Amino acid sequence: MSNRIAIVDESKCNPEACGNYLCFRFCPVNRTGKECILKGKKAIIDEELCTGCNICISKCPFGAIQIVNLPEELKEDPIHRFGQNAFRLFHLPIPKKGEVVGILGRNGIGKSTALEILSGKIIPNLGDFENEGSYDKVIERYSKVALGDYFRKLKNEEIKVAYKPQRIELIPKVFSGKVGELINRIDERDVGEKLIKELGIEHLRERKLDELSGGELQKVAIIATAVKDADFYFFDEPASFADVTSRVKIAKLIRGLKEIGAVLVVEHDLATLDYISDEIQILYGVEGAFGIVSQSKGVRRGINEYLDGYLPDDNVRFRDYSITFEDKNSDNAVSNEVLIKFPELEKNFENFSLKTNSGEVHRGEVLTIMGANGLGKSTFLNLLSGKIKADNGEVEKYKISYKEQNLNSNFEESVRQVLMREAKSDFNSGWYKQNILEKLNLNNVIDNKIKDLSGGELQKFNVALCLSRDADIYALDEPSAFVDVEDRLKVAEVIKEFIVKKEKCAIVIDHDVQLVDYLGDRMLVFLGEPAKKGFVEGPFSKRDGMNKVLEMLDITYRRDNNSHRPRINKPGSNLDSEQRNKKEFYYS
Repeated sequence: MSNRIAIVDESKCNPEACGNYLCFRFCPVNRTGKECILKGKKAIIDEELCTGCNICISKCPFGAIQIVNLPEELKEDPIHRFGQNAFRLFHLPIPKKGEVVGILGRNGIGKSTALEILSGKIIPNLGDFENEGSYDKVIERYSKVALGDYFRKLKNEEIKVAYKPQRIELIPKVFSGKVGELINRIDERDVGEKLIKELGIEHLRERKLDELSGGELQKVAIIATAVKDADFYFFDEPASFADVTSRVKIAKLIRGLKEIGAVLVVEHDLATLDYISDEIQILYGVEGAFGIVSQSKGVRRGINEYLDGYLPDDNVRFRDYSITFEDKNSDNAVSNEVLIKFPELEKNFENFSLKTNSGEVHRGEVLTIMGANGLGKSTFLNLLSGKIKADNGEVEKYKISYKEQNLNSNFEESVRQVLMREAKSDFNSGWYKQNILEKLNLNNVIDNKIKDLSGGELQKFNVALCLSRDADIYALDEPSAFVDVEDRLKVAEVIKEFIVKKEKCAIVIDHDVQLVDYLGDRMLVFLGEPAKKGFVEGPFSKRDGMNKVLEMLDITYRRDNNSHRPRINKPGSNLDSEQRNKKEFYYS
């Protein structure tokens, strides 16, 4: 096996448009008469002949080529390879009976691929991409370790797997009925009603799946997975769209499954991953090129090593910087000038009502919104944007750019085409390229079709799309969903810097505590009874708002001593009790 791999992105490689295989023509090895780069439907690179000169990378106008060095200590073939010059995965996470194993890593590094292999959706080919995967070969390769027995049982259907996918918004396209009908139909353990009550969605039984919010649909998807009588339970990003309280309830529900089987959880919300896991396995490598699964680690140690970007046991540095979490003070760039005002508003639906008090947002300010799901946060943004008309109170007609909770992928065009159309002349400016495209890592997918983007890529595209429009207010609903740890902070940074530079204002709904902490200048807090009535208090200062939200949710947070990342206190612990007595729910 070569320690150098070449990746050619089929969606970007366009030999006709580049001038008839520029990479082929300029390759120094090819010029010696050898065939390092061949002409096919796309460029094909021989990894054994490649010298790593990177000339092909510099000549490719579409950024279709990566030449990547594998760690020297990696001696074995991949567990799966998607094709010639395509992504490959090394090793697999190991499910353990009676434990919750948390999986942490960047998007595009193979986490979902690993779950699909373990769930039987992909039969691994052991790097032999020219032939169909074979369980017999996999069993033989891993015969001396636990994975061999796992795949033997999977092949013989001696074990059953329950799998919650990442893209929950696709579920209504598969099942169009009501929530109660779905749960009752697939409930193999006779626990559906119990779990519905635990996650507080009794009021959703008669609702159709396509009528649910992202947070509601997430809970239904989790219950639909948990009611299966399975040996292994796999959850891909269960915290997305869920509010803070729901994340704790979801974590408790998932942890309960380890009493009957093994559990694997992929999650980007570090506080939830910390709370839910018994141990951590890290996936590292190069996005879109390769992924490697680390050894199992203790939860706190594993998360902190990931944030540091260095694995001492393997002597591997997979990131050249550490991720740090620090309390951000409100930006001094916030002006005293009021940019928008909104009056008291009232909106009544058949089963839900929302009342808001009046408020204002200043130039250069980011107003964050927190509260439980089902209290009308998205409805409030829809009222401001004019998508919904208030029953009482009239909103002035402001120019609002609105990133909705449900991600918009209904484009036949590429990322470049849509952003160029919306950003107009700004698209070609140095500032836009550096502070939007580069920081959101969209250059790698700039010529990809939007409909082909992953969940994280689609989220970052929609954030960029929102900020590309000319508006007074930039409203963003759940910009952290599906985005990995590194990119969450970049998303927050991009939004904040944009608002300050353009002297506009933003209103942001999100449940990621660190993102809200980083972004927010002030906060609106939503209270009430979920799915029945909601009302708004504030704006508060960030600290006062967070304390009010967390007290309402009955949760206290602390910072990790090393990384300063947010961590949920265990109920009844000394620190939890101490913070409650001080009324300091948000970091003491």
